[in-house]
Parts: sequence; structure tokens; C-alpha cells
Amino acid sequence: MFVLSVMAILAGMAIPQTTATIERSRTMSAARYLAARLAQARTEAVARSANVALVFVAVGDTYTVAAYRDGNRNGVRTSDIAAGIDPVVEKPVRFSELFPRVSLFLSDPADAPVPNAGALMSFSPIGTASSRTLYVRGRDHAQYAVRVLGATGRTRLLRYVDATQQWIEVL
Repeated sequence: MFVLSVMAILAGMAIPQTTATIERSRTMSAARYLAARLAQARTEAVARSANVALVFVAVGDTYTVAAYRDGNRNGVRTSDIAAGIDPVVEKPVRFSELFPRVSLFLSDPADAPVPNAGALMSFSPIGTASSRTLYVRGRDHAQYAVRVLGATGRTRLLRYVDATQQWIEVL
């Protein structure tokens, strides 16, 4: 009876730690997923010699993410997407279905804590991009930023450290 009691107490102490680890991992995975999608869009733009864009559309309190290719050599535009001129490369995926309990923000959540209407991040055939930072926040308040530098199209992944109140690059 004593052994079972000790095991129950130890299990009770381990569950919250395990849950926190899962939440941290889910948030980091979401940030890495976005960084990979952006890098893939850049690679596709260079390989196809055409503009490729990731389009974020607000749906309730989350976003769908889809990739489109320029179909008429004037860049990826929302009006061309609606008209079917710019074809879909990767179908829309709902962010919250991939990463439950992880929030995506198109601007700093401190400035705009609710989802924006949407955004279009475009990559050119020479590898340049539209500059933007996407923010990912987990239920445990872990925060990551996925930053695209316009002149190079390079994607950087940053993590916010509460103790120092600084963003550090994740390798």
C-alpha cells in the first residue's frame, strides 16, 4: 500500500512537467513548420523562376496557410488568386488543426492580440522576399518569431526569453 502511494505521488508530480514539455515542443514545432514553409516557398520561387507566395487568411481565431504561384508574371495578388489566374501550389491548411493550442500572429501579439485579416508573403525568382515577422505563442506562453529578411529572403527563427526580455536566434 505504501509503495502504491509513493508511486501515485511521483506520477502526480511528473504529469504537469510532461504536459509543459509537450506544450513547449508543440510551440517550437509550429515555429519550425512556418520557417520550413517559408524556406520552401523561396526555393520553389527560384526553381520555377516565378513569384511564389504564402497566403495567410484569418478564419475565426486562427489562420489558413496556402502557397500560390504567379500565373501571369505580375506577382501573386489576391485578386489573381480569386480569379484563378495564380494557381495554388499547396492547398490551404488550418494552422490550429496542425498545432492545437498554439496561436499564430501576423504582427507582434503585444500590439495586436487578435488575428489580422490576413497577409501575403511573396518570394521572387531571384530569392528576395516581402519582409515580415510571424509570431507563434503556445499555451504555456512560450513565444517564437519567424522572421523573413526581404533583401535576401533568408528565414530566421527566434525565441523570446522572459528572463532577459530578449529575442535569441534558434539554431
